[in-house]
Amino acid sequence: MFTGLVDHPGRIVRVAPSGGGRTLAINSRFTDFVLGESIACDGVCLTVERWTGSTFEVTAGEETLRVTTLGAAAAGDELHLERALRLGDRLGGHLVQGHVDGVGTVIAVVPGAAWTRVDFSVPVELSRYIAPKGSITVNGVSLTVNAVTGGPGVPGSFSVGLVPHTLAITRLGTYRVGTRVNVETDLLARYLERLSVFQGPASAAVDLDLLLRSGFSG
Repeated sequence: MFTGLVDHPGRIVRVAPSGGGRTLAINSRFTDFVLGESIACDGVCLTVERWTGSTFEVTAGEETLRVTTLGAAAAGDELHLERALRLGDRLGGHLVQGHVDGVGTVIAVVPGAAWTRVDFSVPVELSRYIAPKGSITVNGVSLTVNAVTGGPGVPGSFSVGLVPHTLAITRLGTYRVGTRVNVETDLLARYLERLSVFQGPASAAVDLDLLLRSGFSG
């Protein structure tokens, strides 16, 4: 589990095939890895398999390569890095699983005096999970959705506002129209949909109320 608060960008130094997947060697500022720990790489939860000094290795399997941008990652690319959340840590972003739902694409970048607006298109199957003022993760960065377009059966888009701090510590400010990104929607939306499938909308609404009152949403 993560928060979507990126620590720093790491740089890929080597990519090698591994069965049907790919092993990535990534250089970072971290030097105290624990073998088997989870780390989010551009929002993708991966397992540290080995490390030497500040360089660690992870392997992305076939499914991960299919639904994320890591299939196109190459030596020299930078990835947002975040170590897993520990019990007792501050939850400054939102609850992020590192389970990417799909790939979005930048369709507009609008610089402003105090912040920059970025619009992303998303596949139709993701649109229903995105709500105005809801949380969303883009390449591992926790963001608030400002606006949403699209509807049933129609590919949609969403907009976010990037404040100077986010632009300074992430790579989001370098993205241009056509940049592909990993998108993870809010996990509460996925669970609510699953509940509605088995129990119907009325029961799902009751379960949602219980989840919210129990503090599940963070």
